[in-house]
Parts: sequence; C-alpha cells; structure tokens
Amino acid sequence: MNFTRTFSFSLFVMLLAPLFSGAQNLTSDSIDVFIKDKMQKKHIPALQLAVIQNNQLVKLNSYGIANLENNIKATNKTIFSINSITKAFVGVAIMQLAEDGKLKTTDRVSLYLDSLPATWQKITLQQVLTHTSGLPDMLDEDEQLLGNGIEKLAMQKVKALPMEFNTGDKFSYNQTGYVLLGQIITKLSGMHFTRFIEERQFKVAGMNLTRFGDSYDVIPNSAGAYTMTKLVNGQFIRNQTPGVGYIQFPLFYRTAAGILSTAGDMANWIIALKEEKLLKNKSSIAAMWQPAILNNGKVGGFNALTNGYALGWPTVTRDNHPAVGPVGGGRSALFVYLNEDLSIVVLTNLMGANPDQFIDEIAGYYVPEMHEANGFGLSPNLKKLRAGLLKQGFDRAISLAADLKKQDATFNIDENALNAWGYQLLNQQKPNEALSIFKLNTTLYPNSANTYNSYAEVLELTGNKKDALVNYKKSFQLNPGNTTTAERIKILTGN
Repeated sequence: MNFTRTFSFSLFVMLLAPLFSGAQNLTSDSIDVFIKDKMQKKHIPALQLAVIQNNQLVKLNSYGIANLENNIKATNKTIFSINSITKAFVGVAIMQLAEDGKLKTTDRVSLYLDSLPATWQKITLQQVLTHTSGLPDMLDEDEQLLGNGIEKLAMQKVKALPMEFNTGDKFSYNQTGYVLLGQIITKLSGMHFTRFIEERQFKVAGMNLTRFGDSYDVIPNSAGAYTMTKLVNGQFIRNQTPGVGYIQFPLFYRTAAGILSTAGDMANWIIALKEEKLLKNKSSIAAMWQPAILNNGKVGGFNALTNGYALGWPTVTRDNHPAVGPVGGGRSALFVYLNEDLSIVVLTNLMGANPDQFIDEIAGYYVPEMHEANGFGLSPNLKKLRAGLLKQGFDRAISLAADLKKQDATFNIDENALNAWGYQLLNQQKPNEALSIFKLNTTLYPNSANTYNSYAEVLELTGNKKDALVNYKKSFQLNPGNTTTAERIKILTGN
C-alpha cells in the first residue's frame, strides 16, 4: 500500500487514536478485534470471514450491517456479490472441459468460435484466461459495456477495434476474453455456461446459497452494494459515508462477473477443489494456478501484491507464503496459500474495501510471521534495516542506513516502500519509530516533497508543531501546488 498526500489529515489523527472504540464489547477473539477495527476505519458496512485449514472450516463469522437502509445485521446466510472472483469459477470450468477431453488450454480460441477477426485467430485459451491476449476490451473508458449491454452489438463493436498490444507482451485486465470463454463453455458443454457452473461446481461443492445475479435481482438476505464515491457535478468524489451502489451484469457477461455467494459457500468450494471433487487431477489444479509468463520472461498482474495471473486466478507470486488470490470489485477476496494448509475468504458489501490488502494480516493469526508487525511484506533491504533497528534502536535509522550502504553499494531503499512502512508503524501505535523512518526518508530523498510532508504530518500529530512547520515549508517549496500543505502552514502560523 502506497500512502501519499491524497490522504486527509483526519486519517492520521484516527491512526493514532486507540483501537476500535467499542473494543470492550468485543469477544476475546483477536481476529474479531482486528476485523471490526478495519471495518470502522474503512467504513465497511458488512463483512463475512471464512478460514479453512486441513480442509475444514475453522472459523466462520459475519460482522456489521448487511442493509443500512433497514438496519439489518449480517448473518452467515447473508449473500454478497463476489464480482470478478467469478473468473476463478470460469478457470475451473475450462479445466473441467479439459479433463473431459473437450479442449486444451493451448488451443486457439478460433478453433471453437467462428467469425473472429484475423488478428484474433492465433490467440489461445490460456492467453485469454490470463489477460495476456491483447484483445480490445468490451468495456469503454467509463467502464460501460459496449453496445448498451446487447451481446450482438457488443461483439460487433469490440471486433471492429484494434488489438491493444502484441499477444503475450503484457498483462492487461480484459473482459472480452471471458465473454468468449462463456461462449465456448456453452458450445462444448451443451448447456448455458451459467448452468454448467451451477451443475459442475455449485451443486457438487454444496454451495446451496450461491447463484448468478446482480443489483436488479431480488435476492433474499442480500448484502447489496455500497460505495464511498458520489457523482457531483459530473465528477466522482469520495464521500464521508457509504451510499448505495448499483451494478447490472447482462447474462452473456456473467463469466466476467455475476456470482453471488457467502463466505461459507466459498469455503465449501475451496474444500471441494482441494479434495478433487471439482477437478480430478492435482496436475489440473497446478496448471490452473500457474501464472502466465510474458514475452519478456516476467509475470504481470494488478499490483505489487497480486502480481501475476493464472487461469482465472490472480497470483501472489513471492518467495514467502505465495498464494493464489482472486479479488472481486474491490470488495471481496480469497487467498489460497500454496505452502500452508490455509485459505481465507473475505466478502464485504463496500466497493473499495479492498480486503486483499489486509487478508495477509488475518493469515498472520494462523502463521504469526505474516503479521506486518513482524516485518512481513517488507522488501529484503527493509528487512535488513528493520533487523538492525530492532537491535540498535530506531533513533539510529540514519546512521544504520548509511552503514548498510557502505557495506553493500547495491543497498537501496525505495522511497514509497519506506514511506509505507512508516505508516504501518504509525498504525501499530508506534509513533516514535514512525518518526524515525519518516526522518530517514527525508535524508535519503531530500528532493521529494512527499517525504517532508509525511514527516511534518507525524510531527504535528505528536505535538511538535515547530518542526512540523519547518518540514511543511520544505515540502511546499518543492511542490507549491499542494493546497493541503499550504493549509497546514496557514493553520500552524495562525494566519
């Protein structure tokens, strides 16, 4: 997570505040404390959590309000949209057809679909599944479906567009390919792709509450959708409280997004997958979870965390605790950890809750070294710095960084990574340690307005207004266009 100037001053006040104000009313379960604190900070109305170990559901809980309009509490039967996690079900469906001998993932899409443009002819199923095809996207710049959501018109319009890049050159999230996959599943299975997924996955896994649908459908026990963004004078702004979100997924588009489920049902699906009830061969699962290798030999994905993409499954490709991690709509996530017998499902009804950003921390309650407070997620160089600081003291940050550089000329620390660690320390109620890290960042990157601004904010929060003003002024000199910094200077000088 990269914290920048876009965060409001009030957020930092909140970070230093005690944990969730109702903590005395919580259970003794520290995970529940963590979840409720995270919900408060992110304004998440409702959240469901499932944890699977040894192919057993070891924790299932629901928190918050499923329906804000009528103050209806979330239960374990509350149904959430999983959005693009649907693509992982499509990956399983394609591998099921492969096991049935009806296709190979190395086959060209054109082998199964007629009337494709000439530039699409050599694209394989694997390249479509991994978003490396270069196909033009069926969503426009406003994320609206082409052709007003009419399948025939949408296909006509997208086929007329040029390829976005050479196949295999990069990862680019794309909905068109999954519409094509839906057409192929329907053709080869002899039934509509929604029914094929229902029959071969929902029913087999015992997902009794799971279904296809969207905001238009009347769904018993639905958690609905909420958003913190609001359209004002033609521009989207971030609001202070959640408002109602509304999304429709036409039937032909429901391979890209369209499944609604519960954390309990999703846990049953993961268990069925691992017990080879959905796919017969472990080799099929291994192939499905293998991230695509780009033409340059690297993997590509959404961000530094979900940094690869396999057959419908985003991957968390890293040396320690790798995982496959489908995410959906910025509101839901599930991580299956590949080297631990551990899987975690988090469903929410807030777009932008981004539970993938804190699901590793939940895993830390089962694998303690995965807690941020224990240094998990830091780069190798930051881990070296942290180890030294724990021994020598954080007030030695500047001299220790210099010593490490003398010992190894290749030792470098990324500005944004160091800034992010500072905010982690702040969030862990360690303001003095955070101050040392922010001060170090100003010495390593003296021409960055961002480093001075971060340092100034924490100085102000800890009561050192004099030094805060000095650093705000340094930041403003480097970036005179930052109105937030100008406002803090104005307040601190009494003008």
